[in-house]
Parts: sequence; C-alpha cells; structure tokens
Amino acid sequence: MKYSIKSGVGLTVMTLTTAVFAGAAYAQDATTAAVSKDTAYIFNTLLFLIGGFLVMFMAAGFAMLEAGLVRSKNVSMQCLKNISLYSVAGIMYWLIGYNLMYTGVDGGFMGSISFNYVFDAVGSGADGSYSTASDWFFQMAFVAATASIVSGTVAERIKFWPFIIFILILTGIIYPISGSWKWGAGFLDAAGFNDFAGSTIVHSVGGWAALTGAIILGSRKGKYSADGRVMPMVGSNIPLATLGTFILWLGWFGFNGASQLAMGTIGDVSDVSRIFANTNLAAAGGTVAALIVMQIVYGKLDVTIALNGALAGLVSITAEPLTPSPVMAVLIGGVGGVIVVFAVPLLDKLKIDDVVGAIPVHLLAGIWGTLAVVLTNSDASLGAQIYGIVAYGVFTVVCSGVIWMILKTTMGIRISEEEEASGLDRSEVGVEAYPEFTFGRG
Repeated sequence: MKYSIKSGVGLTVMTLTTAVFAGAAYAQDATTAAVSKDTAYIFNTLLFLIGGFLVMFMAAGFAMLEAGLVRSKNVSMQCLKNISLYSVAGIMYWLIGYNLMYTGVDGGFMGSISFNYVFDAVGSGADGSYSTASDWFFQMAFVAATASIVSGTVAERIKFWPFIIFILILTGIIYPISGSWKWGAGFLDAAGFNDFAGSTIVHSVGGWAALTGAIILGSRKGKYSADGRVMPMVGSNIPLATLGTFILWLGWFGFNGASQLAMGTIGDVSDVSRIFANTNLAAAGGTVAALIVMQIVYGKLDVTIALNGALAGLVSITAEPLTPSPVMAVLIGGVGGVIVVFAVPLLDKLKIDDVVGAIPVHLLAGIWGTLAVVLTNSDASLGAQIYGIVAYGVFTVVCSGVIWMILKTTMGIRISEEEEASGLDRSEVGVEAYPEFTFGRG
C-alpha cells in the first residue's frame, strides 16, 4: 500500500481531532458525574434537614396534644416536660446515642461506647452522599418523639426529676441500642426484620416504656372507683389537643417521607411522593374508621378517640409507607383507628391509667403496623416481623422496668396525694397555665 505525505498528514489531523473531541467528551462526562454527585449530596442532605425540622415540630404537637388532654392544673408541667425532654434527648443523642446506634454495629447488638460524636466534613456520610450533621439532626428528632410518648402516659402524677432521669437513660442508651438492631445494620437487620420509619423502633419502644411506667407508677387518684367504675377526668382544652394532632400529622410527612433517606434521583423523589400520599391516606383512614366504629358500638362520638384514631393510622403506616397501594394505606390506617376504639376501654378494665391514650396509639398500632408490612412488601416475612416485635418488647420492658424500679426505690417517682390534688403546676412548677380557672380548686 502506498503511503503519501499528504495522506499521512490527513490521518494525523484526523487522529488529533478525534482525540481532542474524545478528551472533551471524557471531560464532560467527568464534569457531569461530579455535578450529579454534588446535586445528589445537596438534595439528600436537604431531605434530612427538611425531614428533621418537620419531626422536630412534632415536639410541639406532642406538647399541645398533652396540654389539651391533661386537666387544667397540670398543663404547665406537661409543657415543661416536653421542652425538657426534647433538650435532654438532643444532648444525650449527641453525647453517646448516635455512636451506640450507628458506629461499628456490624450485625451485632450495639455500636461503640464513645462520647461526643463529632460532625465530620463534607462527604462524610455512610457513602459520602449526605452531610453527617443532617443525618444526626434527623435521627435525633426521632429520639425525642420516643420520649414524648412516655410523657403523655404518665402525666399528672409523676415527679419531674425522676421522669427526666428516665428520659436521659431512654434517649441516651435504651433507644439507641435497640435502634441499632435494625437501622444500624445490627442482628435484626441481618434477620430480615423490616421497619421503614419506626412503627416498632420508635413508637412501640416508646409505648413499651410508657406501659411499664404506667403500671409501676399506678393510676391517678380517683380514676378508678372501688366498685370498678371509670371516673372521667376531662382534658383542659380540646381545641389545643386538636391543634396538636394536626401538627403531628404534618410532622409525620417528615417522619416517613425523609426515611427514604435519599432524594438525589427521580426514583427517590417519586418514592417520597408516594410515601406522603400513603401517610396522609392512612391517617384519614384511622380517623374515619374510629368515627364509624364509635357510632356503631357506643352510639355516640368522642373527639379524643377521633384524634387518636388519626395518630394510630399514622403509626400503623410508618413501618411500610412505600409499598402499599392507596387502598391498602387506608385499610392499614383504618385498622389502627379501630384498635384505639377498643384498646382504650380495655386498658381501663385493666386499671392501667394512660392519660392521653399513647399505649393504644403507639404500642398497639405500632405492633399492628409492623405485622402489616407483610401484606404489601414481598421481601418481608411474618417470622422476622414477629421476632423483631418480641425482641424490642422484651428488651424495652426489662430495661424500663429496672430503671423505673430503681428510681421508685431511691428517690420516689410519684407525687403525694396532696400535690396531686392541687396539681403539678402549683406543687412542682410554680406557674399555673390557667390561674384564673384553677385558683382555689383542690
């Protein structure tokens, strides 16, 4: 084959041109990949932050719900407890809880026992796809929600400081250890247990701790008569309780939606959207189901049951808010609402005094929601779900029981009958929420 200088020059020019364009294309692909990674990092972090402040706002919802459902003479105490527990949870989860839950679990029972978690630099998440501080903030708000569940159940008769000590241990040790079993890639995760956003990990753990505390603490004076009748103790402000419920409902979109843990792709955003829709439908289903069953069974309605029906629907869908169809979301939430209608009087028959109805809503609906995962998620097994429910229940009851009993034996957990009669706002807080209405009342 003849090879001329002219053809050689032409080939060289063509080769150089191809190389230039290929290099440019490679550089463009690399830039696109970098931009894509940066964009995913930004949106993932943003999801954690938005979800975190929505879940944080649930603290206001819990406070308003509890303030509305306790009697006037104990409202200030509930407000004090809620802002205190949120603050204690934040410090304890930073100091030790986050490490126990996420650092070095590796299929085991808990993470590392180290103090003062340090927020690392950019790209320091599990795979460099989000800010570590945003993840900590999001997870911390969940811890505070668990503590708030206990607050409402033991209201109106518990001393402030023993309660805060219990919350310190719950948020710093008990919850982080149990949370590591699934969300920290611990032994329950390896066993195939599924709990997307915490029907069991958050709500049932809080419910078990609340149930244990209510039994050890005992009922409010006069709640149950000698002949077994239940004496109504009407809440102070139903509009406030309703506002609290709507705030919780709003916050739940962050609770469930941000548990997708990613918003860097079209698929992730679509999943978050479906989670929002299913979360809303489940709450509506819980409310409507509670209303219908109340009317059929009792022939009248109760606004507090309706409020708790909505919350039970939310708890029920939390274990798996992504895979259900809209119809299934309504049905799953509806069963939660029905549970509340029948569980509230059942607790009264057992003389377990749950002031705000947190045990039916968070514990029982949480168990139901965890079991319901198998109805829509083909990757879930009933055996693994039951295994997780039992493991969390036994661990929380034993740990909570030990702590409650130690506090009861050493410093006492219950106020005196005189203090209970006058109200915690006077005896422990010194600031009455409604002085013009409670002044002079025993």
